Amino acid sequence: PGGSISNMYGMILARQAKHPEYKTKGLFGAKPLVAFTSEESHYSIKKGANWLGMGMENVVAIKTDAGGNMIPEELELAIKTAIQQDKEPFFVNATSGSTVTGAYDDLVSLRDICDRHGVWLHVDACWGGAALLSAKRRHLMRGCELVDSVAFNPHKMLGSPLQTSPFLTRHKDLLYQANSGNATYLFQQDKFYDVSYDTGDKSIQCGRKVDAFKFWFMMKARGEEHFEKLVDHTFDMADLLQQKVNQRTNFRLVPAFENRKCTNVGFWYIPDHMLGQEETEEWWQEIGAIAPKIKESMIVDGTLMIGYQPLPFKNYKNFFRMVLHCVPRPEPEQLDYILDQIHLYGSQLTK
Repeated sequence: PGGSISNMYGMILARQAKHPEYKTKGLFGAKPLVAFTSEESHYSIKKGANWLGMGMENVVAIKTDAGGNMIPEELELAIKTAIQQDKEPFFVNATSGSTVTGAYDDLVSLRDICDRHGVWLHVDACWGGAALLSAKRRHLMRGCELVDSVAFNPHKMLGSPLQTSPFLTRHKDLLYQANSGNATYLFQQDKFYDVSYDTGDKSIQCGRKVDAFKFWFMMKARGEEHFEKLVDHTFDMADLLQQKVNQRTNFRLVPAFENRKCTNVGFWYIPDHMLGQEETEEWWQEIGAIAPKIKESMIVDGTLMIGYQPLPFKNYKNFFRMVLHCVPRPEPEQLDYILDQIHLYGSQLTK
């Protein structure tokens, strides 16, 4: 039903692959299971740890580089540390298109590490997975064919109707083994047709919509070439937005986005009265209060809605995060409007 549940499917399959007995016997008396994910990752991994009964404290956040990509050496160190603590590593969540910086983790390197330690490798490609539709951009997900499972949300960048969340795994029958309840009043094995088409027992849901139809219908109606052009255009517009930010005196690109890979662009707005000042801790505290003030004014007036957030583990105060989607199709004049509106309201701020 969504990216959070899709990522949880990856976690439950990882547990099933390593300890199928936990499905019936539970976790009682077992070593603590440990999951690993980048400090840039989506919060759903911690939620999944809660739902699976392994505890949020057993999710280890792995350090990222300047661009938000998980550092493979830090992952291996964390896995070895967990083993030394008599815990059991079972799941690594890589990210292809992180929520804030749009980072793509190195799947090939992470696969090597997971193979050495017998750990499941899942990829949260809910946001950045659309890169696979582009010949120019699919290198960002090099190695995705090697992972154990992938979550993807076409309802994000591609603009398919909510909700559309494919979950893919290389391991045949594992979804059924992990999730089946074998209800005889629904999934009888002596039906007159091929019961392998009864996919309901592979999921944790019973009643559900035919979400896959939305994505199939989009691809059938428009074709892959249409979406490839749309993805390429959106990535190009993100590059253009970055250029426009760099050209404006009152705007500063957040360092994590200097070598950005996805369509996320993060920047600070610096009012005239703060330009050229010494950038002390107090100065940055004031900068961190600007994005919320500007956003509030724009929402009250109904002109623009744009996200902002800090990035505490990089010591970045609140900044604007403009994320471009394929639908509606972004155009250069819209990018100018976004920056013009921020400047209009920002220029009205006084100390």
